[in-house]
Formats: sequence, C-alpha cells, structure tokens
Amino acid sequence: MEKLTNNDIRSRYLDYLKNEKMYSNNTVTAYINDIDSLNHFLVNEDLGDLAYLTHRIAKFYVSSLHHRYDPKSIRRKISSVRSLFDYLIAEELIEENPFENVDLPKVKKSLPKFIYEEEMLKFLNGIDDSTALGKRNRVLFELLYGCGLRVSEVTNMVIGDIDFVSKEILIHGKGSVDRVVPVHSYGLEIVKDYLSEARVELALKSQAHDNELLLNYKGTPLTSRGVRVILNKELEKQASAMNLSPHSFRHSFATHLLNRGVDLRSVQELLGHVSLSTTQIYTKISNEKLQDEYLKAHPRAFKKRDKK
Repeated sequence: MEKLTNNDIRSRYLDYLKNEKMYSNNTVTAYINDIDSLNHFLVNEDLGDLAYLTHRIAKFYVSSLHHRYDPKSIRRKISSVRSLFDYLIAEELIEENPFENVDLPKVKKSLPKFIYEEEMLKFLNGIDDSTALGKRNRVLFELLYGCGLRVSEVTNMVIGDIDFVSKEILIHGKGSVDRVVPVHSYGLEIVKDYLSEARVELALKSQAHDNELLLNYKGTPLTSRGVRVILNKELEKQASAMNLSPHSFRHSFATHLLNRGVDLRSVQELLGHVSLSTTQIYTKISNEKLQDEYLKAHPRAFKKRDKK
C-alpha cells in the first residue's frame, strides 16, 4: 500500500475536488480548510498522520471541537473529513473510515428566516438608484428575491446568462448543476437600465473583467462577502431594523410563492433543490402564515365562547 504524507494526501484530494468533483472554489476552500483543521490537530497533539488515523483518535478530535464550534459546524467539519477518508478508501490507500461511526451532536432544526411581502417591497423600493452603485444594488437584491437565488449564483452570473427575449436566466447552481429560471419584466427592465450606463461606469475602473454582471466599486466582480457588506450598508441607510441576511431573500421568495398557492414541486425546481424534502421546510412557514391569517380573519376564531 502506497505511503503518503499529509501534504501528499491534501494535494491529491484538492486535485480530486477541483478536477473530478468539479466543485466551486468556495466549496473546495471549505473542504480543504476542514482537512487543514484536522491536520493541525494531529500535529499539535502528536497523533501521527492522516493515513494511520484510528477510530479512537477520530472520537478524540470530535470531542475537541465541542469547545470551539456549535453542533451544526461540527457536523459540517466531520462531513468534510469523512469525505476525505471515503476518497482514500476508493483510492485503496486505507481500508476503513475512522469517522464512519463517531457520535455527532444533534442540531436543533430551525425554520429559515424570511420577511413578509410588504417588508420586502418596502426594502426594495427604498433603494436609492440615482448612482451607478445604487442601480447595481437594486439589480442585486431584485434578482436575489425575484429569482430565489443563492448568493454565489448571483455573483457568478455573467451577462450572457440572461435571455431578455425568453425572460429567463441560466443559473449555475451548487455542484455544477445548471437550471433555467424565469425572471419578471420589471427585473429585466432594471437589468437593462443598469447595463446601459451604470455597469459601463463601474467597468471603466478595471479592464480585467467584461462578462460578469455585477461589479463592485473597483470594477471587479462582486463577491459573496461583498454582498453581505452591501446589504448591511443598505439596511443602515434605510434605518431599517429588519434582521436580513443575503439568504433571507431566497427564503422569502420560496415562502411567498407557497403562500400564493404555487405547488411545492415548482418551488423545488425554481430553487434548484435536488430533494423535495429540502423544499418542504418552507411548507412549515407557509402553514404558520396560513394559521395566523385564519386566526385574524375567521369570525369564530376571536369570538368569546357563549355562556350557557
């Protein structure tokens, strides 16, 4: 059996994630960071190499994470290292996955955060689009909400992905899975307005990028981190007390469609979910909204019980 150092394993796995799994740069970085954390632990505790890691050491590693991370983060980290050892088994470099049966903390399931329709419209209408950056911001948030996109999907979008005739956008989703989503006429109008002047103005600051739809103030492609910063600034500018994250637009998109009667399968396709069970979490929110509306509207819901 071939003997490999930790660096050898890291290098091979990095190549596998990039060239065989075809994961995005952000996903590859997350996996490798988790592998590096495990390597750092092994070195600090003088526990040997990855190729000889035992189930006992795996349990010790999981236990060490409890002091620094919440249950969800721990499960994600262990998922990454499990994948590494599954790869090593497939390559016949080891025989067993030491993390296969380790006990992991349970994660309390929470419902996705969304905001009500009137709040969303107030936020979108409150964006000042009198400047190039303002026009870009309106396009950014209108697409996040109007198409239910992940942040990475909107930041990776290129101009050629938009079909102005068919009113559709080609979305490059997770795991290199593409899908086509519809976009409303108003969304296309503000994109055209942005492209005609605002994007040209931003692009003049950097000649290195001429295809990406959304640019930052330097004229380079917008990043996921940049979206978070822009959102915080916009909320501050509007003096809004809403607890919004970039992903809230996607959650709100799904919830609002379900509230208006769109079937679950259609919402699943629009979101690009592989499994219907992932989409079903939004039905819980929709049902709670339905119950709230029922209790507010039905005559018998707030009528005091008649005395006999």
